[in-house]
Amino acid sequence: MVRAGTLAGAAERLGVDASTVFRSLRRIERGLGAALFERSRSGYQALELAQLLAEKAEQVGAALESARSAAQLSPEQVSGTVRITTTDTVLHGLVAPALKPLRAEHPLLEFELHAGNELANLTRRDADIAVRATRRPPPHLIGRHLGPVRVALFAAKNSPIKRYADVERGNAAWIAPDDALPEHPSVVWRRRRFPKVVPRYRVNSILTVMELVTLGLGVGVFPMFLARGRTDLRQLTDVIEACQTDLWLLTHAESRHLRRVATVYTHLGRTLSLP
Repeated sequence: MVRAGTLAGAAERLGVDASTVFRSLRRIERGLGAALFERSRSGYQALELAQLLAEKAEQVGAALESARSAAQLSPEQVSGTVRITTTDTVLHGLVAPALKPLRAEHPLLEFELHAGNELANLTRRDADIAVRATRRPPPHLIGRHLGPVRVALFAAKNSPIKRYADVERGNAAWIAPDDALPEHPSVVWRRRRFPKVVPRYRVNSILTVMELVTLGLGVGVFPMFLARGRTDLRQLTDVIEACQTDLWLLTHAESRHLRRVATVYTHLGRTLSLP
């Protein structure tokens, strides 16, 4: 009725006669104790309650259609949305490249990707999977250790800073996330090793540290996986052990058995690799 606007129009849509539509409408209004339409010679004008009910009915119909489509999938097909939370560094350096072959294998999968430095999304169940660099993953989450996140000090390939000794002599500008991540291992290490250094560029993410280093604006500490395959970066130190953390693949115990989540979780656990 909301769409048709007349008894005849609604009857045609439903494949019944107009009197059946009229009796059904009267029965629904009696059950609700409220009118749904304003009647006039030109037809039936939906009131606010009728419009609200129609919206809810459309949502239910869409959900039923989605469930029907899922039930018709073959056992090999996986569908649905998987929400992944991680940092921008891990997202661009590891997770996004790993999702490309998975998307080709399961074209009905969709992804919501959130880049941030907190685990609140997974804790509040706003995400299905988290990929985090941490030494202590939350105990209430199911975790898989993917390996150590090794970091080093880098400069641009064409930078005048050619070796670590140049940095020790104080010839380098520094790029660091001091204000955004004051307790980050790279910040703590630099403050201990170079207590008099004041970064020339303060940024809000480790990924941005790498991007500015690549532009030749200074030196910075970031994960070695970001430099993998890059020809425009020069590694100035060996692995800085004091900055090393661990990469964890995390999910909820209740979520890990969902087919869509289990598929992505297993794939990331198998394909995410660290240098």
